[in-house]
Amino acid sequence: MISSVSRLQAAFSPEVAIDDRGGGRPVDAEKSSPVRNGLSVEEQRQVEVLRATDRKVRAHELAHIAAGAGLTGAASFTYQLGPDNQRYAVAGEVSIDISSGGDPEEAIAKAQQIRAAALAPADPSPQDRKVAALATKMEDSARQELASQGSAASQSVTDARVGGALAAYQAQADGPRSAGFSVFA
Repeated sequence: MISSVSRLQAAFSPEVAIDDRGGGRPVDAEKSSPVRNGLSVEEQRQVEVLRATDRKVRAHELAHIAAGAGLTGAASFTYQLGPDNQRYAVAGEVSIDISSGGDPEEAIAKAQQIRAAALAPADPSPQDRKVAALATKMEDSARQELASQGSAASQSVTDARVGGALAAYQAQADGPRSAGFSVFA
């Protein structure tokens, strides 16, 4: 995908400009020469492809960093040396903290941020999608834990209410003596 976009950009390179008024002749002989800036036309195309790839790779990794603020590390890149002796990023990665830690509500929020960071680039990689799936599982697990805590807390509140109502009912059934009153006749 990256290379097809890059090839398209390279195909529209202004290295050989054609004068429409002059019957298809080159506008400037210097621009159409096989060597420009010490590089051949093919080498110039390679440089353009590498530049486009470099921009795309860096934008991809920066999207992860921006969306995962606080959870991501610095980007690291794999470089390729171009025919112009410049280094161009051709791959990259960003580390992200995927430990759940904390209570379930914190784990849910963290999982959502991890998923957002993984899917932040316009074209998530297969590894990005794996991390997003892992974050979804992490969120589901935290939601289940939260639900079980909620049902346990709800059960204890219900037990307290039922226990209180039962005690009040029992006090009514036992009459005034059990409620701490003495009746003298």
